[in-house]
Amino acid sequence: MNTTTATQQQPGGKIWIAVFIFGFLVLMMDGADLMFLSYSLTSLKKEFGLDSSQVGSLGTITLVGMAIGGIYGGWAADRFGRVKTVVWCTIIFSVGTAVLGATQSYWQFAIFRFIAALGLGAAYVTCNTLMAEYVPTKYRTTVLGTLQAGWSVGYLVATLLARAIIPVYGWRWLFYIALIPVVLAFAMQWIVPEPQAWIAANAKRLQQKAAGLANQVVEKTENAYKTIFSNPAVRTMFILWCLTAGFLQFGYYGIATWLPTYLEQETGMAFKTMTEYMVGYYIAMILGKIIAGWVADRIGRRAVYAFGAIGAAVCIPLIVLYSTPANIIYLMIAFGFVYGIPYGVNATYMTESFETRIRGTAVGGAYNVGRVMAAAAPFVIGFLADKGMIGVGFFVMGGAYFLCGLIPALFIKDKLFDPQKSN
Repeated sequence: MNTTTATQQQPGGKIWIAVFIFGFLVLMMDGADLMFLSYSLTSLKKEFGLDSSQVGSLGTITLVGMAIGGIYGGWAADRFGRVKTVVWCTIIFSVGTAVLGATQSYWQFAIFRFIAALGLGAAYVTCNTLMAEYVPTKYRTTVLGTLQAGWSVGYLVATLLARAIIPVYGWRWLFYIALIPVVLAFAMQWIVPEPQAWIAANAKRLQQKAAGLANQVVEKTENAYKTIFSNPAVRTMFILWCLTAGFLQFGYYGIATWLPTYLEQETGMAFKTMTEYMVGYYIAMILGKIIAGWVADRIGRRAVYAFGAIGAAVCIPLIVLYSTPANIIYLMIAFGFVYGIPYGVNATYMTESFETRIRGTAVGGAYNVGRVMAAAAPFVIGFLADKGMIGVGFFVMGGAYFLCGLIPALFIKDKLFDPQKSN
């Protein structure tokens, strides 16, 4: 790895710019990878002879894999380093996704999709932790909010690639091109050093272990989850973030899965028109994330996060009850803007809630416990849709967003720990 000096690693140096570029590209490819599956489902159903439940299960397998990957990825980031973990996660989801192009059955596809999802989930959490430990507090959320936009840019990239590749070359080539991020991973390993906060915390852990201090101290250093659950204040914060992240992702994945179906079935929107809307929707989401980060650095993470989540909860019933073919585009673009706000603040808000030595484990664990709830969301709306109540399903998602905003508004303070200090 590049032996960049400590001075260069500091916020005013050049290296944090490289960290941002790499992190943005990794998250962009992470987001694109998720959408590759969505755009390929029709082709997979036809080629492998799948029924609707099997098709839906591929999304569930992805979310479960991402949850497990995120939990263990956070632990690996604390134990082995942020950069090393991002590099290996990128290799795992890149190679795992590329292999999907060669699969010949549902079970082959499901197995390698799960493997790739482990890398996807871990990369998302670890990239945010890495970036948080490089950016100064005064504009950390602006940078991390922009970093989150990489995921939405990935959605746009996947849309354009799918449109260009699938009709001409078929779905398999859409997955083969996922090998490209491997090059990025090797470059990142060479260029980006581990953040000073993690180096200091890791050195302290190794010194305690080498010095043979009391078993209790060493055990707490080695096992971040024991540290989390043995301290009442940390345990409470972890549980609060599990609930908040759970409601956020329950609403997010439920709406993301069923929104196109809702637009076509309930508003009579043509597929081409819907595609054009999706571009506008993603652009609005990107702007929402960037602006949310900028505002959060000025008035606080807590207020902006709560505003975005509760704003999304308010927009959902407006869409269900008052949308018309004439205004649906404008309502959904407005919804896309507030829908993106919590994600623009989430990374900074969570990472500042935990001290350095357990940060990766705590953030990875809390965020990815939420993915377990997310896995259920598409089925909840699907069940209601079968009964002709897809709008009711959207109200359920709105309720999840409301709780996602209410919990931090009442219980989670801003800036409890500075990620650039080895607290």
